[in-house]
Amino acid sequence: MAKRNIDPLACAGEITHALKKGVFLTTKNGEKVNTMAIGWGHIGRIWELPVFIAYVRECRYTRELLDTNPEFTVNVPVNGVDRRTLAICGGKSGRDTDKIAEAGLTLVEPEVISVPAIKEFPLTLECRVLYREPEDASRLPEDIRKKFYSIETESHIAYYGRIMAAYRIEE
Repeated sequence: MAKRNIDPLACAGEITHALKKGVFLTTKNGEKVNTMAIGWGHIGRIWELPVFIAYVRECRYTRELLDTNPEFTVNVPVNGVDRRTLAICGGKSGRDTDKIAEAGLTLVEPEVISVPAIKEFPLTLECRVLYREPEDASRLPEDIRKKFYSIETESHIAYYGRIMAAYRIEE
């Protein structure tokens, strides 16, 4: 399986567009690999570095893994993704389910970090967390707070990941 290096910022439009339908954030701690569907994120430059900012709710298993191993991959479907995979990766917890196995996904060795890529979502960003910032939902406008944050729902943590490698997985 080959990997073709890409300029992640040249693909920013494609990645941002894919976020609307769902991309995948993958983490690893020891031998445990977990992926989750995300629809919020940003790609750009900060501190003169290419970064991807991912937002993860405080209650998520992914947050636990990120706080233990501050590396992640962003895995972008380029030809769409089936609903079953989105339902598994977006609706189940990695605490209780091996989502990689259940969704039938294929892990691919990373180039720089410890977290693998996913063959079925070939546009890959390998990221190392530079900074994390808990969100203060009380400071958001009321209409946004009402739409996205209920009393039962926890706030997000923003993970600023320096893009260490970017590529497309090719057969």
